[in-house]
Amino acid sequence: MIEIHNLSYKYSGSKVNALKNINVKLPSEHVVAILGHSGSGKTTLLNCIAQFIRPTQGKITIDDEDIAMIDKKTIHSIVGVVFQKLNLFPHMTVMDNMTLAPIKALGIPEKQAQKDAMEMLEKLSIAELAQRYPLQISGGQAQRVAIARALMLQPRYMLLDEPTSALDAQTTSDFAEWLAELREETCFIIVTHDLPFAHQVASHGVFLQDGIVKNEGNVQEIIDQQTTSP
Repeated sequence: MIEIHNLSYKYSGSKVNALKNINVKLPSEHVVAILGHSGSGKTTLLNCIAQFIRPTQGKITIDDEDIAMIDKKTIHSIVGVVFQKLNLFPHMTVMDNMTLAPIKALGIPEKQAQKDAMEMLEKLSIAELAQRYPLQISGGQAQRVAIARALMLQPRYMLLDEPTSALDAQTTSDFAEWLAELREETCFIIVTHDLPFAHQVASHGVFLQDGIVKNEGNVQEIIDQQTTSP
């Protein structure tokens, strides 16, 4: 479980906190949706969890361990992140994108990394993409490749930042079904403003507004409240 305690964050030069006294629990047995409109602090919270930025105050624990006390190499093996900009290397094939981190960061032999990558691609039903380049695949396929690449490091938690922002309605629905199949692989924490997508994939939700937690709990109840509010 990820627990966030009295967390606030203020960007340098800003007079207003982007996050204000956040206290939430993100249970590992659920797919969690962090909801809110643009500018509500969703991505800032994700960046704090991933340790890309340090909170101005408060702390975050992962399975009861303060992440500020965990070195960056270790934290990035526990928490995987896929941002809106997928950051696939355009000059490298899908296979090479998949194996780069295991080889360079974990020291896994190239042949073993390639075997592991192919098994992952086959498991996620995208093995046919192995020798293609990012520009040769669709947005939905690229999203899956980016997640498959992150899963190669076997993180306990996977953070997804607006994963449907570049997808059409049908691809979003297909993507949601695909994510549902991965729930046994890792805990997904998904930052999104797409309420139908959140309803389809998540069970637990956190709703942010102006950097403050306005609601937390069952995702359907949160969505119902937002769609019925004036």
